[in-house]
Amino acid sequence: MATSKYIDRIIAVTVLFSLILSVVFINAEALGLRSADRVLGYENRLFDTSRVHTLDIVTDEWDELLKNATKETYYNCAVVIDGEACKNVGIRGKGNTSLSSVAQMDSDRYSFKIEFDHYENGRSYHGLDKLCLNNLIQDNTFMKDYLTYRMMHEFGVNAPLCSFVYLTVNGEDWGLYLAVEGVEDSFLARNYGSDAGNLYKPDSQQNGGGKGNGKDFHMSDMMNRMNESTDEGNELMQNPEGSAGGDQMPDAEGGDRPDGARGDRPDGQGRPEDSVSGNGFDMGGPFGQGRPDGSVSGNGMGGPFGQGRPDGSVSGNGFGMGDPFGQGRPDGSVSGNGMGGSFGQGAMGTDDVKLKYTDDDLQSYSNIFSSAKTDITEADQKRLISSLKKLTAYEQLEEVLDMDQVIRYFTVHNFVVNGDSYTGSMIHNYYLHEKDGVLSMIPWDYNLAFGTFHGFDAKSAVNDPIDTPVSGEDPDDRPMVGWIFSDEVYTEKYHDSMSDFIEQFYESGWLEKTITETAQMIAPYVASDPTKFCSYEDFETAVPALLSFCTLRSQSITGQLDGSIPSTSEGQADSSAVLTETGDLDLAQMGDMNQTHGNTDQDFQDGFQQPK
Repeated sequence: MATSKYIDRIIAVTVLFSLILSVVFINAEALGLRSADRVLGYENRLFDTSRVHTLDIVTDEWDELLKNATKETYYNCAVVIDGEACKNVGIRGKGNTSLSSVAQMDSDRYSFKIEFDHYENGRSYHGLDKLCLNNLIQDNTFMKDYLTYRMMHEFGVNAPLCSFVYLTVNGEDWGLYLAVEGVEDSFLARNYGSDAGNLYKPDSQQNGGGKGNGKDFHMSDMMNRMNESTDEGNELMQNPEGSAGGDQMPDAEGGDRPDGARGDRPDGQGRPEDSVSGNGFDMGGPFGQGRPDGSVSGNGMGGPFGQGRPDGSVSGNGFGMGDPFGQGRPDGSVSGNGMGGSFGQGAMGTDDVKLKYTDDDLQSYSNIFSSAKTDITEADQKRLISSLKKLTAYEQLEEVLDMDQVIRYFTVHNFVVNGDSYTGSMIHNYYLHEKDGVLSMIPWDYNLAFGTFHGFDAKSAVNDPIDTPVSGEDPDDRPMVGWIFSDEVYTEKYHDSMSDFIEQFYESGWLEKTITETAQMIAPYVASDPTKFCSYEDFETAVPALLSFCTLRSQSITGQLDGSIPSTSEGQADSSAVLTETGDLDLAQMGDMNQTHGNTDQDFQDGFQQPK
């Protein structure tokens, strides 16, 4: 009787409590009670990182796909993942400059994009709509992308999932690839839910940028232009007071000086009055070596893309190029003179790709809006421009930035020293997410991270200053990172984040354990990979180099945080003696811009026309 007396009250309280729980669950993200992550099903299947997965592509059109890989044409196939078949799937070649680079090499080892829903709307692999298969070009470690994505994810950044797969085609071995979650609908749903906001992949339209994915970029064109520059430099040697075309001479930026003054002397020396720094057509020795008497530092070709030699005998200023596309070095040692971007056009990125506000004209942001991965309206465009305006002015930042996400992103990004990125000279390889006017960054493409894009000497890369991470050094030129240094409060949050990162990944032993265990896991697959871009011996050498870089980089950042090592380029230039020493660490061992299929740095140099 006592129980029945209170039964109505118990039921009422239970119903009320259930309603409260439902409301809280539905609005948990807004209340800050749980992560936005959704479990769709594919996360713990294909992207289980504890093993190497198998992926077999079954198609009758493989030869046609390879023949037309650079056209990015889709072909029908079945994909068998760990024994589970997905039929009627689309596959094509993918990549940026790597796509055209592979086409020009003696290799068919392209990267591929798989669209599970290409032929049938709604088709997926346990919720996954797009999958990228990266060919691990320029990465003898096989781990640069993998390690960066893992750190991003572990550090709380909305990053694509990844895992290793051993790829076969119609049952025949093809090689070890990195499977990466496509940053598209499934990614958005997993990280942001059904109301995901908008996604962009800003990129300039030159030399591998934009939607062309590098199809118009050919390394042979760059080499031919270099040979033309060599011819012009030889003409200068024989006619030091004027060029064959008139009395104007190239200045230190590869252009013409109206007064006819030469940008450099024939031997590569600058003018005595220091009005010219000597970065023009300065060849030094035939391939960039310095003069024995030290009068010329070797600012010639350096490596084929302007990199210096690993032994330090060549500083690698290219034809005054700085890095491969003409931008300067972050340490200021190279000002970025010479060919510039698309053979003399300057920096690769336009202001919109830099995420800078210029005006309210929608056309001024064509590189952003043309790269939208979601359907956008004019209202969406205007809202994004309004956010960029506040960002560029460093005003109302709390309203237009997911500050925690952005700081965490740049913490990891700046640790791995990736010049092929938003902070580098090309200004690409990132996704921009926007929801309700709030912006954040999503990482992409780190195969040239860990200092291997620029070809810097190891000491420069290991000590890359955390407070001047932008190529060219002006943080205001890249406001998405520049805001961090616009206010001491933000900088302190960034430093705290860096400190947390070092503790979580270095001091805990995570980096050493992950690199070592991953190398052991993939080693048999690397050994049996018939299409890899390097030898197994190269892989065995690269892994210790990667571990050494991460260790030394962590030590340098620790010093930069406690003040024993300067954290800016200017400070490091004045106090180089206190920088972390790198011993015999050779970044090229990890795979870099010079890496080609079966070619060495010397093979490239032999292909250049030598000075007459």
